[in-house]
Amino acid sequence: MAAIRILVVDDSVVIRRVLCEILSNDPQLEVVGTASNGRIGLAKIEQLHPDLVTLDVEMPVLNGLETLAELRKLHPKLPVVMFSTLTERGAGATLDALSLGASDYATKPQNASSAMEAIAAIRSELIPKIKALCPDRGKKVTPALPLTLRPVAKSIHHRIEIVTIGTSTGGPNALADVLPHIPKDFPVPIVLVQHMPPIFTRLLAERLSAHSEIPVQEGAVGTMLAPGHAWIAPGNFHMTVKRAGVGARLELNQGPLENSCRPAVDVLFRSVAEAYGPNVLGVVMTGMGSDGVVGARHIRERSGEVIVQDEASSVVWGMPGLVHAAGQADAVYPLNQLGQEITRRVLQSRMPRPLPAETHSLILETGAK
Repeated sequence: MAAIRILVVDDSVVIRRVLCEILSNDPQLEVVGTASNGRIGLAKIEQLHPDLVTLDVEMPVLNGLETLAELRKLHPKLPVVMFSTLTERGAGATLDALSLGASDYATKPQNASSAMEAIAAIRSELIPKIKALCPDRGKKVTPALPLTLRPVAKSIHHRIEIVTIGTSTGGPNALADVLPHIPKDFPVPIVLVQHMPPIFTRLLAERLSAHSEIPVQEGAVGTMLAPGHAWIAPGNFHMTVKRAGVGARLELNQGPLENSCRPAVDVLFRSVAEAYGPNVLGVVMTGMGSDGVVGARHIRERSGEVIVQDEASSVVWGMPGLVHAAGQADAVYPLNQLGQEITRRVLQSRMPRPLPAETHSLILETGAK
């Protein structure tokens, strides 16, 4: 298969050289050009026709956000990975870029003890994202399994008491689509994992809260869960839910990475399944990797429900696709239906169920006597 053709746009000579060396050492990748600012980068896209662009945030002449806005006018589907610093300013600019249509981001290493450590960090984060965003290049693709778009019937009706969500690549925009559809009187709490580093998760929570009917906050140790609120796991911490009397509270830990992630969806899903048993609705949305598959199985083994985002509306159909392939999804929905479906399932589960016909007849007979 043909290699993935990459254009590197960054004003730092050192970063361009490092990225070229890292990417070119992978036989499935090919750096076809570099650019020192956004204007040059836009011109080289027209000349080189890359499969993917890595784009620095802060550059002279035309910065990353300005470049991205222009790029999207001409190339709405071209994958773009932002390469930003792990700072408040860098995180804010990256979230702006994602809202403008960036496909994903990678962070420049901070406080690396050596050049080799910095290179290893870039390689481990950036290369998997590039390959996930260009699945039809560089390797043979296994055809997707056919989708089952109808809900799986359940013989037992359970009242949903909590919603838990897991997402990764493409998640910030997906959450920005889903959470604003949750009404302010939503009767249960929402807990979620979005794979992001520290600082990013706090800023994401603030942005989501500003555009949603329900408050969205970064999770904190000891927080008691309440209906109509959402909490996002903070970067570099696993978030779990634990019963506390008649309620439940959040706990955080820095245990081992799971699926190369901290926070991990599996960690949160397992804890929610243990705390709430069958009264759980799990949701797995766009993201690369397999995080969420084991957690979804835990939810369904306890008779909870799991729904996933469909392939067509996912930036990467890794996480939801693998949950579906493992037979752990009750139903598959496009992104523009997920918010309404979450609300519908929660509200419907809490409505009184009509009595079976035989029970109704028995009551009438008893009353007649």
